[in-house]
Amino acid sequence: MAPDLTIRVSMQATDPDIADAMKVMKAAFPPQYGEAWSAPQLSGMMSLPGSLLAIARLGDIPVGFALLRSIAGEAELLLLAVHPDHRGCNHGRRLLDRCMNEAEGSGAKAMFLEVRSGNPAIHLYSKAGFFQYNHRPDYYVGSNGERFDALSYKIMLGHD
Repeated sequence: MAPDLTIRVSMQATDPDIADAMKVMKAAFPPQYGEAWSAPQLSGMMSLPGSLLAIARLGDIPVGFALLRSIAGEAELLLLAVHPDHRGCNHGRRLLDRCMNEAEGSGAKAMFLEVRSGNPAIHLYSKAGFFQYNHRPDYYVGSNGERFDALSYKIMLGHD
């Protein structure tokens, strides 16, 4: 029987957590877009207050991760990735839902994210209820000099 997906959330990521996130990052982010972070960048973000790293695993195998920062009543989803071998299994949605719950639990009233135009994850975010509120043309520059638009999304959390 296949192992169930588990999601471990940490506000103080360990070196093995960072290593697991980097395994997924290297496989999930195509190099031509220049979106992948380095391990020092990930560790640096985790040293800031309100940062959270969620690692999704099937047994001992890391299959996805998300990086979230919540501060001053807002949350920003900085990264979300699922290993290409494990896409289409609802792991991304489970990570996103977990991050939304964690953000709401920290007191965030809204959650924001930014994504490159054409990124297949846009469908995931829209299906979860995020709406696009900004469009910045030619914001990102890929490794080959190609330019991509940045799309900003937002969702309101909780029910007043």
